[in-house]
Amino acid sequence: MKKQRFCRSLTQKFTYWRHYILGRSEHFLAKKILSNSLLFLFKNPHDSKHPKRATVSRSMAKSVNTHGGVHAVVLGWIYKKRSSVLFAIAIVSLTGVLGHKLYNQPQLQTGTRAPQTFKAPYASSIEDKKQTEAQRKAVSKSSVTVLMIDTQTTEKIKQSLQKILAQGNELRNTAGSFPFFDISVLSLNTQQYLRACSDLEWQAILLALENSSKQKLGLLPKSKTNLPQQQAVQEEFRKNHTSQYLPLFPLSKHSTIPEKNSPSPNIDSVNVMSPWSSGAVQSVEVPQTNSFKQAVAELNTYRMSTSVENLSSLLEQISQVRQAYSQAKAQLLDLESNNPETVYKEPVILDLSDDDWAKTHTEISQIADRILTQGIPEGLPPEILQNAVNRHVQTVVPNDAEALANKLLLAVLQPNLKKDQAKTQQQAEQAEKGVSPVMVSVKRGEVIVQKGQKITAWQFDVLEHYQLIRRENNWQALGRLAVLVTGAIGIFIWVEKRIKYPLRQRDRLLVLLLALSTPGAIAMGIIHTSWSAVGLLLGSFYGPTLGTTVVGLLLLTIPTSLEISKIVLIAGTAGGILASCTAQRLRSREELALLGVAVAATQGSVYLILSLLMGAAFGGSWYIVFQEAGVFALSGLAWSIVALGISPYLEKLFDLVTPIRLAELANPNRPLLKKLATQTPGTFQHTLFVATLAEAAAKKIGCNVELVRAGTLYHDIGKMHDPLGFIENQMGGPNKHETEIQDPWKSAKIIKRHVSEGLVMARKHLLPTAIQAFIPEHQGTMLIAYFYHQAQQQAQADPSVKVDEADFRYDGPIPQSRETGIVMLADACEAALRSLKDVTPEQALTTLNNILRARWQDNQLVDSGLTRDEMSQIAEIFVEVWQQSNHKRIAYPKLKTSNEKIIK
Repeated sequence: MKKQRFCRSLTQKFTYWRHYILGRSEHFLAKKILSNSLLFLFKNPHDSKHPKRATVSRSMAKSVNTHGGVHAVVLGWIYKKRSSVLFAIAIVSLTGVLGHKLYNQPQLQTGTRAPQTFKAPYASSIEDKKQTEAQRKAVSKSSVTVLMIDTQTTEKIKQSLQKILAQGNELRNTAGSFPFFDISVLSLNTQQYLRACSDLEWQAILLALENSSKQKLGLLPKSKTNLPQQQAVQEEFRKNHTSQYLPLFPLSKHSTIPEKNSPSPNIDSVNVMSPWSSGAVQSVEVPQTNSFKQAVAELNTYRMSTSVENLSSLLEQISQVRQAYSQAKAQLLDLESNNPETVYKEPVILDLSDDDWAKTHTEISQIADRILTQGIPEGLPPEILQNAVNRHVQTVVPNDAEALANKLLLAVLQPNLKKDQAKTQQQAEQAEKGVSPVMVSVKRGEVIVQKGQKITAWQFDVLEHYQLIRRENNWQALGRLAVLVTGAIGIFIWVEKRIKYPLRQRDRLLVLLLALSTPGAIAMGIIHTSWSAVGLLLGSFYGPTLGTTVVGLLLLTIPTSLEISKIVLIAGTAGGILASCTAQRLRSREELALLGVAVAATQGSVYLILSLLMGAAFGGSWYIVFQEAGVFALSGLAWSIVALGISPYLEKLFDLVTPIRLAELANPNRPLLKKLATQTPGTFQHTLFVATLAEAAAKKIGCNVELVRAGTLYHDIGKMHDPLGFIENQMGGPNKHETEIQDPWKSAKIIKRHVSEGLVMARKHLLPTAIQAFIPEHQGTMLIAYFYHQAQQQAQADPSVKVDEADFRYDGPIPQSRETGIVMLADACEAALRSLKDVTPEQALTTLNNILRARWQDNQLVDSGLTRDEMSQIAEIFVEVWQQSNHKRIAYPKLKTSNEKIIK
């Protein structure tokens, strides 16, 4: 309650100071003239039909005449031509804002010939803009390009690296684990040799191992035997030992075995039989290398330290390892044939131990991550990248794997840095700002340009500095723009005449101010202008048709004189049209807030889609387009919030009613309605039933239902000045008009006062004019028949008594709109409908038609706009509502109560 009283007090003070500023004080003639001018300009065109308003206007005009005939003539002309004056103001203001660049344009331009010789009137230092701009461009071009990591390229490089490493893992899995045996028995080099040596070398190792075994057992003769005896020994050894290890190269009958005393482990070669020779099998001599000798020695050492079964198991394991190694080498050949650029062209990866490969695998990934994190720029010389890779590899990768690691990294690494457009531009701009302006000293009397000489850009700047440029308005372009603006305003007027609710002068002024906000913001350099706010406010105040018209006309006129992107223009218009078409359908501030979000999404989406269609989002600046779309969406939301914030103030200042404000006024918790329900409960119940009837009729014939509901709730608030003077509040008690007053003239005055007192209360509580209109117009100039007949009876009894019908008629005005006309009919029919008992709907309809016909014949609905057909529909709707509120109920049986039942 305290908050409401504070707001009411603040509003009243604002109204007082507004009237005071407009010149309510008679001590200041100028303020009086201004106030009267505004009153004439923004006066409702229907005021001439209202007797009281016309009286006020005449008295005001008379007051003005006393101050001077000139002022009276001026104000009278303004009053008569108020529409034309506002039309001219609209043309001038819109042309001025749209064509602001056409004013004060220089007559002399670069490239034109000087009409005279111009000299410097005084010495000065002038900036050479061309040289300054050239230096700034040079600094901007020479500024260092800011690079950024290209995440997509980096990810592709990492994927390629992992793919190659996975191929290496697959090759090593085929070759098997390495080392495959205990390195304390067989050294790493020996195991590597045993896997990779040729089959002939492996056969020679087995023969050498066989000979060593035979010599130890003493199976060989001291001297060389004949061939048959050698063959017998070889067959026996092959049968007992070597058949399982030499499946591909069986010992032939021509193989020679050294004698027992011959030092077979130390000879330089071993003779084995070659199966590839044509005809007879020939003996092939296998050279004994250091690796061969070391392998034989280590195997002999192991043979002497272990059992025959362990040696056989080792030899079988070596045979299996050799087969796996051969398969891995075959895969290498296939990989090279399918992809000549593969890094696995040599079996180096197969010769690394498992530990070395695991370390190499890990370090290669880490080296790639470090190099890619630092970034590889475009145009980097290959030797620099190779040196960087070598330095990383030498410190962490095993020696045997350095070559492979270098080759692998250089195969996948490529430039992953790209230009950071935003930071590069920002750095260039900062560099440009750091360039000092190039100043040129001009002496007094120095010739700037000779007569007839073409004016250069530098000379134009000097003339501009000394204000020697002849400036004038481009009247021709302004005239063309004024014609365009006039055509746009003409279209607006044409649309205005076809909407349901005619605009007042103050409404046209508000439309003009809102329309000026958009080009005004663009003229000030604000491209994210008030499209959404204009559409939301106009759509909420005057409907979608008018709002869409204004936004569409702005779309057509703004590009003709203001520089603005087409994408921005279309996206802003889309948001404004959406707000215009939707705002009046909403019934709460929350819904309007959601509309602001929808407008923001529309503006951002349209901006982004148009940018994609025009190709602006392709290339290096795509992220800037997305950023601009986001900013444009946020600007639409911001302007919607601004519109929501100023909407209540505009409603108060321009006396507007919106669906949301009407819903707020119809809230029964409003102080005035709560007071009406408390002090005059009968009137309040009457008001609710009248509101039900009027709302149903308004919905049927397409009137403003919210306005009818709110206006009906306040139409009888004046009865609170004397509640017992109205029969619905007497609650069956004595009628004061019959017991106390007993004077029809006084009684009629009391009844009529509920209209004047209601207007006083409405103004005190700052109700809109549209709501206040229901208070006098629902009664019109109807006759207070009951007391008028009483007065006639008294006049018949006493001929000296004169009865004037005007004393028993309301002061009016009669209904000026369909909405107030509906409420008049509902108010007249409410008492009749309540009094109807046990009648048919046809009888009720006949009664209501008689009441409505009486109002029509009394000329109470002449200015309302209601037709006879609509009145017939209204009567039918009233009967339907009456039937719904007076439906029959079930007759419950009466219960007979006996004494026995009572006792029980």
